[in-house]
Amino acid sequence: MRVIPQNDSFDREKMPVLFVGHGSPMNGIEDNEFSRVWKQIAETLPRPKAILCISAHWETNGTFVTTMDKPRTIYDFYGFPDELYRVNYPAPGSPWLAQETRNALTTTSAGPDNRRGLDHGCWIVLRKMFPGADIPVIQLSLDRTKDCQDHVQLAKDLALLRDEGVLILGSGNMVHNLGMMTVRGGDFNAPFGFDWAISAGNLFKTLINENRIGDLAAYRDLGPAVQMAVPTPEHYLPMLYALSLREKNEGLTYFNDNPVAGSLTMTSFKIG
Repeated sequence: MRVIPQNDSFDREKMPVLFVGHGSPMNGIEDNEFSRVWKQIAETLPRPKAILCISAHWETNGTFVTTMDKPRTIYDFYGFPDELYRVNYPAPGSPWLAQETRNALTTTSAGPDNRRGLDHGCWIVLRKMFPGADIPVIQLSLDRTKDCQDHVQLAKDLALLRDEGVLILGSGNMVHNLGMMTVRGGDFNAPFGFDWAISAGNLFKTLINENRIGDLAAYRDLGPAVQMAVPTPEHYLPMLYALSLREKNEGLTYFNDNPVAGSLTMTSFKIG
């Protein structure tokens, strides 16, 4: 593990951990209730030395980290206004953090990726939180061959990065069923949730509050509402990564705790 030199002036305060429900890519350019809270949350944080993002939108066979100096902005969506495709988030990469992350992992090995860049699960949130794009950012992929408990164990390996001033950001959605999505009145972000989506979200929060991460990892056993809420795991897993980094008795605060489009929740939380 790299030791930070004594002449490094960075204040090594333990960083909080975030899970952010990112919702529509349009949140990256709109001034709305969710994007405004992202900005407000950023103002409560110590300034990160670097950011490690685990996004729902980077799934791989095996585990990888981005290693380039200048990650490109990825537009991994379609059918949105041209304005969204003109956005550039030119945050630098961090070969240092990429190597630290690879060194930290004991339950698996992580390969380097010097081509991918930052997907919208990452940059739409960071563009609002840190608009100056002056904090280095890397991403860690989600290995689709691992089960939830494997991801929990992998996430725990990342805990020591918090002591080095790294902000760890999970970006997904606690409840995410695009096949059931229903937009009412033309406003995607209008508060509206199906009964099963609200029920699943409330159950997740109860288990989070009781620190029952084992039950959350075994989400397929939590009943029909949860099975509808999490038809595929990629948007759910970033939440498990964040929760796996919570220390005993560490505080957790919810924000943006609303359902939208019937079958998604924007529920987010800050640990620490």
